[in-house]
Amino acid sequence: MLEEYFTAKKRLYPQSVKGRFRRLKWILNFLFLSLYLLAPFIPFDRGESSPNQAILIDLSNSKIYFFWIEIWPQEAFYLAGILVTAAILLFFVTSLFGRIWCGYACFQTVWTDIFIALEKIFQGDRNARIILDRKNNFEKFWRKTATHFSWIVVSLITGYGFVCYFNQASSLHENLTLNIWGWILGIAGATYLMAGFAREHVCTYMCPYSRFQSAMFDNNTLIISYDEKRGEPRGKWDGDLSKTQGHCIDCKQCVVVCPTGIDIRNGLQMECIACGLCIDACDNVMEKIGLPKGLIRYDTMSHMLDPKPEKKFKILKPRSFYYASILILVFGIMIRSLIYKPTLEIAAIPDRNPIFVKLSDGSIRNGYTIKITNKTHEKKIVTLKVSHPKQAILKPSGSFDINANEVGTFKVFVTLPQDFLAQNEEGRGLIEFVLADEKEEKNIQAVFISK
Repeated sequence: MLEEYFTAKKRLYPQSVKGRFRRLKWILNFLFLSLYLLAPFIPFDRGESSPNQAILIDLSNSKIYFFWIEIWPQEAFYLAGILVTAAILLFFVTSLFGRIWCGYACFQTVWTDIFIALEKIFQGDRNARIILDRKNNFEKFWRKTATHFSWIVVSLITGYGFVCYFNQASSLHENLTLNIWGWILGIAGATYLMAGFAREHVCTYMCPYSRFQSAMFDNNTLIISYDEKRGEPRGKWDGDLSKTQGHCIDCKQCVVVCPTGIDIRNGLQMECIACGLCIDACDNVMEKIGLPKGLIRYDTMSHMLDPKPEKKFKILKPRSFYYASILILVFGIMIRSLIYKPTLEIAAIPDRNPIFVKLSDGSIRNGYTIKITNKTHEKKIVTLKVSHPKQAILKPSGSFDINANEVGTFKVFVTLPQDFLAQNEEGRGLIEFVLADEKEEKNIQAVFISK
């Protein structure tokens, strides 16, 4: 019994297939790879004080740029909101269409498709690769060498594309430091291993999504299904089907094209990534032998068990409504917070040495370091005052200049008269600073100590 858990899994040799889902995958692969590699080079003018790259994770200045959206370090909650929105969207799509993310958009799937295609170019299709691996000659050497060289080239391009998101992409080739090369080689190495060798093991053993996906499925989720009523009992094709034989001729084409090596005829399995290649393979066979397509198809469990028109896949269902409502709510909160995101931030840090100073007239003075953040791309003139208590005297007072995309630091002193402080026996209270420009106003409280 334990041997099956410790036996090394045999290497898979996925066979190429033609069909509508294979074409769709190639179109999406091209789209996703183009977006990944070209997105950092999209220009976006933010003025002279900021980078003109549309998408940039600027680690040196602790900022993230995405077109007109800018996330500062103190706005990390936006990242949490993005992750929550992405998770809800994934759950929503999964509840409707199963694991189409895994089959069509996952990074592992896209890059594995590219690597298998390169493997086919230099080593041939499935049978040719199996035969080649049994040889030990020069042909095997040069074909394998060419394959791995092409993998390395794609991996290096992937690594270069990755670091473009963290640097000025247009001039990165002129500033390839040792640190940048380290990241390029690290990402390239991970791509080479994951897409070249790990492949289906990532989906089966490493990815947690395959483990909890079933919690999001129901009988109305669109999944890849084998029509057992139509297909069984299986039998070999001899030019005609007997009355007792099902439409499945046990050609195993659905198995050999599967990138994870499963037999979909055994029912929905954790390893299935819903890529649709088994549908293309089965439809091709059905077309050749003159039988209707759709023996393997995207369908719901309800319709498979009870093939009535009202049991067909429907997008509008209670579960979809729940997910959509939560998604709209979270997305709406994110959009509103971004639209009304403040462009000014203020922080007041009390002096620690000395904590307070008693002046000759008995009044008490506290010192503060004021940090004012200007999140816009233009210079701002702001005013600072103390709104509470009214007896407070602020020096220096008036206006302050804050350069674009900078944090201005200023030293100020607040003085309160002795007769006012006599009413406070605790020796500490709150004062309120008001920061304003021509468009917005920010309030912040700070502690005032008198004893």
